[in-house]
Amino acid sequence: VICRSLANSSYGIKRKSPLQNLHLVSRNIHHPYYPSSKFQRPPLRISIQLFSSLNRLPLHKTKLLNVKHGYQSHRNFWLARLASRLLKVRYLILGSAVGGGYTAKKTYEQWKDMMPDLEEYKWIIPDFVWELDELIDLEKLIKALPDADDLAKLLPDFDKIGESLASLKGFLSPGTPGETAFRATDQGYDNDKQFKKGLLGELILLQQQIQQHEEEARRAAGFSSQQKRKVSDKEKIDQLQEELLRTQLKYQRMLERLEKENKELRKLVLQRDDKGIHQRKLKKSLIDMYSEVLDILSDYDASYNTQDHLPRVVVVGDQSAGKTSVLEMIAQARIFPRGSGEMMTRSPVKVTLSEGPHHVALFKDSSREFDLTKEEDLAALRNEIEIRMRNSVKEGCTVSTETISLSVKGPGLQRMVLVDLPGVISTVTSGMAPDTKETIFSISKAYMQNPNAIILCIQDGSVDAERSIVTDLVSQMDPQGKRTIFVLTKVDLAEKNVASPNRIQQIIEGKLFPMKALGYFAVVTGKGNSSESIESIKEYEEEFFQNSRLLKTSMLKAHQVTTKNLSLAVSDCFWKMVRESVEQQADAFKATRFNLETEWKNNYPRLRELDRNELFEKAKNEILDEVISLTQVTPKHWEDMLEKTLWERVSTHVIENIYLPAAQTANSGTFNTTVDIKLKQWTDKQLPNKAVEVAWETLQEEFSRFMTEKKGKEHDDIFDKLKQAVREETIKRHKWNERAEDSLRVIQHNALEDRSISDKQQWDAAIHFMEETLQSRLKDTESVIEDMVGPDWKKRWLYWVGRTKEQNIRNETKNELEKLIKCNEDHPAYLANDEVTTVRKNLEARGVAVDPCLIKDTWHQIYRRYFLKSALNHCNLCRRGFYYYQRHFVDSELECNDIVLFWRIQRMLAITANTLRQQLTNTEVRRLEKNVKEVLEDFAEDNEKKVMLLTGKRVQLAEDLSK
Repeated sequence: VICRSLANSSYGIKRKSPLQNLHLVSRNIHHPYYPSSKFQRPPLRISIQLFSSLNRLPLHKTKLLNVKHGYQSHRNFWLARLASRLLKVRYLILGSAVGGGYTAKKTYEQWKDMMPDLEEYKWIIPDFVWELDELIDLEKLIKALPDADDLAKLLPDFDKIGESLASLKGFLSPGTPGETAFRATDQGYDNDKQFKKGLLGELILLQQQIQQHEEEARRAAGFSSQQKRKVSDKEKIDQLQEELLRTQLKYQRMLERLEKENKELRKLVLQRDDKGIHQRKLKKSLIDMYSEVLDILSDYDASYNTQDHLPRVVVVGDQSAGKTSVLEMIAQARIFPRGSGEMMTRSPVKVTLSEGPHHVALFKDSSREFDLTKEEDLAALRNEIEIRMRNSVKEGCTVSTETISLSVKGPGLQRMVLVDLPGVISTVTSGMAPDTKETIFSISKAYMQNPNAIILCIQDGSVDAERSIVTDLVSQMDPQGKRTIFVLTKVDLAEKNVASPNRIQQIIEGKLFPMKALGYFAVVTGKGNSSESIESIKEYEEEFFQNSRLLKTSMLKAHQVTTKNLSLAVSDCFWKMVRESVEQQADAFKATRFNLETEWKNNYPRLRELDRNELFEKAKNEILDEVISLTQVTPKHWEDMLEKTLWERVSTHVIENIYLPAAQTANSGTFNTTVDIKLKQWTDKQLPNKAVEVAWETLQEEFSRFMTEKKGKEHDDIFDKLKQAVREETIKRHKWNERAEDSLRVIQHNALEDRSISDKQQWDAAIHFMEETLQSRLKDTESVIEDMVGPDWKKRWLYWVGRTKEQNIRNETKNELEKLIKCNEDHPAYLANDEVTTVRKNLEARGVAVDPCLIKDTWHQIYRRYFLKSALNHCNLCRRGFYYYQRHFVDSELECNDIVLFWRIQRMLAITANTLRQQLTNTEVRRLEKNVKEVLEDFAEDNEKKVMLLTGKRVQLAEDLSK
């Protein structure tokens, strides 16, 4: 039973071999009912270790001893057993190899994961280190190194060193206080000499001897030395703190010295690059490109609520808390205007700090560089910043939302982008706008709302913490303090004035204010003198903190003081935020652009993406092409238009003031004299001016026709508004040449004085011109009479319309006046008073009361119709009168002076049209083209004008895509 328990138990029993390989008796022990066991088992003598569950000791394998049996079968399969063992060895080797390889790979991966990722710190190493392989020929350097034999000669003689150490040991052994100890070690040395030979053994033994000697000396002087060195715990703590402070300052000075050397080296490298020593094109620095991106995004949308969320260092604080001084210490130059208690920062100032060979500053929209090492340039820079601030402030305001962009470069500057905001105030004083406080709060909130903005909260340490305004504002914008850095300024004044220094410790530890922050810093920005230099302020700050009891009593830690540590911390935090946010911002912009591109393809699949400026350039080219098209108009088209328009403008004057009065004369001589006089007066006063007006209006009509004419499928109605504005502005600016009227007056006067019709064709053309004019006037007169007397009987029956009472009176008057004309066909143009009375009495006899003025008014239209019909009949008679005209109407009762008059008018119109056409094509069209170019140039510089004239969903979508 015990054997069976031992065989089945997991304690101490290991089954290394299969059951078939065991001895036959062993088989029966494991399997008592094995079928092959037919013999009687003899008694066994077995040594067994008893098992107990109480002692928890490991069990040993049982050993079978002196087993005797009567029968044992012998199977000589030795070849098979050998093969199986060889195969077993092969599998063991293969499995060990596979397992070992897997274990080695896993161990390598674990070590690899334990190694830190140094890719994030690659930026710490200057750029020129990565390019050393371009500057240094390593192969030449390897060849120049000495060989191994030469190096062996330079090594020290270790045998001589061993002899010197042995002699030193012999010198120290006799006569020393620890003689017994040295002798004991000598005996140990003799015993172990065979194992410790050579220089290494000598050094180890010598070290052991010295240690034993020191221990014995320490034990001998134990009690007396302890009594002599008894000091209080407080003195030990003070001593350790002073030693720690000295060590920190020591390493701080070493770090500053190394940074200064690194700064000089980088400056030297940058200067060499500027001079082109290595003929290598300098890349724009990362911070400069980042600042340009911020400027572009600021121009993209002036409203910060929809602007980018890229990181900036936003400097906020109460007024006169030292914001500007901290910024100047970080920039290492006194670049901002200063004032005692007066608000100096009136608009946000974006300062981009970057590294460069020279300490200079320049504005985004200016190419002038201010040398910050010269006091004259510093004064000019401060003056320029102050002027820009005052110019950005609108009338009636105290602060402005416009951002002034400034770049500062210099050796050793930390790369970052800072925005200096106006100081937060609690009360609006006299001279300030009433909304100054609210405006400053809105500007500060707008910048701090950016979830990736680093808030540099500046608190004046020389005033009571309860008077702080900015801390409440910062805690509202960043309640968790995940992107806030707190800076306590004027610590030197705070240490003198504050009764309890623990209050400063509470501020720095974040226990006094309700706000939270990533880090807390204490700085000193000078003694309050505006003429102090940056170097003197640094020296004063270092000297103050070195002697300050705040550091000595551990109220402040060394890494929490000085603007140098602050600058490093802010730069490190800034670039961490940049790395985290730039990719997110880029992904957001990519998604937005993809959406815009999809919308464009769906709405405008056949149009190219042209933003507002590109559309303006396209419209500008089209407008200039249309202006050039004016020069392609044929002279005949110009003259026909000018002649037709001019006659429409002057025909009324010619008929009413020249022809009709002259036609009422008794004979031809009087007719010609009257015509000449009136034509001379008309030419001197009105005709040239009318002609110029007609020419200018004709040019406007043609220009407008070309500008508004649709060109089929190629027409783009998005330009219509711009073309109309250009046309109106051009017409407003264009003025006709003033000397054109004088030359035109002479030409018209000479044309009207000519009465000689040369051929029958001109005679017929004059008759045709006169007939058209008279028929047009007769038609107008008939229309006026119809309006006066109402519809005739046909229209009354067909259209069921009637006459008004006044129309009935005028109709009766018309009938009475027609009777008067029939009685006297040679009646003059005006009614006599007795004739008016006769007509009125005749109408009253029929029961029609009429006014004398109505009779005269009706007579004018009736006689005009009668005269025009008579003149048309006279035209028909004069068609064959050219023969009599050539004979000056001698021996003829026919007189055609009115035909000559209309020929003179027609010829004057043709000559005037030709003269105006020459002025148009030679002078005015070119001047108009020049005016159009000037208008387009003015519109191109006026962005508001372009936004107003080029609008629509298509333009806005293209603008978003381009940005």
